[in-house]
Amino acid sequence: MTRPEFRFGPALLFCPADRPDRSAKALERADAVILDLEDAVADGGKDAARRALVETPLDPERVIVRLNPAAGPHREADLAALAQTRYRTVMLAKCEGTADLVGLDGLEPIALCETARGVLAAEAIASVPEVMALMWGAEDLVASIGGIASRFPDGGYRDLARHARIRILLAAAAHGAAAIDTVHLDLGDLDGLRAEAEDAAASGFAATACVHPSQVDVVRTAYRPSAEQLAWARDVLDAARSEPGVFAFRGGMVDGPVLRQATAIVRRAGLGGR
Repeated sequence: MTRPEFRFGPALLFCPADRPDRSAKALERADAVILDLEDAVADGGKDAARRALVETPLDPERVIVRLNPAAGPHREADLAALAQTRYRTVMLAKCEGTADLVGLDGLEPIALCETARGVLAAEAIASVPEVMALMWGAEDLVASIGGIASRFPDGGYRDLARHARIRILLAAAAHGAAAIDTVHLDLGDLDGLRAEAEDAAASGFAATACVHPSQVDVVRTAYRPSAEQLAWARDVLDAARSEPGVFAFRGGMVDGPVLRQATAIVRRAGLGGR
């Protein structure tokens, strides 16, 4: 089976599935909306959230539905509601192994590896060809092992979170899946979000999840190559057409990996690759 293409832009915005009054606005602001049936909805509101999911249709090409964990009591009802919609991209909350992918025929899963088990199983999960992408989550990860904080007081991630982040990115890349960076929960810290999103884009993440509309433009800007980067990438790709093998360009050596990086810059700018 061909792996589903990650077709979304870089800014994915979470929205509680039981707030249909917000969902259309969220979709207007972001590249895609994640309609959340899990953490954003209390147990007593799950049925109402599923009804809203069915009764408030949005563009299925730009919607991801976060399902409740496979090991919990809500997954079956989530899937029954989903079957009444045109949505086919699902985010699997607290995905902990390939068994959590059973029963998802015809769907495009994004595995959210946000527990110790999930992070350790990331490579096996990514190897399943139906998986579109992997995402990681810091807060649930820390909670799953009895920790109390994913970040230092200065806002930087602790080593546990940094390890999980890179492990998810490498596992996804090793199997040709996309990787999604986790949310930045400090809504007032747009500079911190910007730095993390810029690092995510430079490192190879395909997108960053957002929890508030104010974060969307910050993420989009972070993923968009600068004018200087784009000009360099286009020029080096043009030069490569007449330069076989390794060649010198503006004081640096250019080989296959550098050309692939240049191609990624042009693709990220929305202009297509070489």
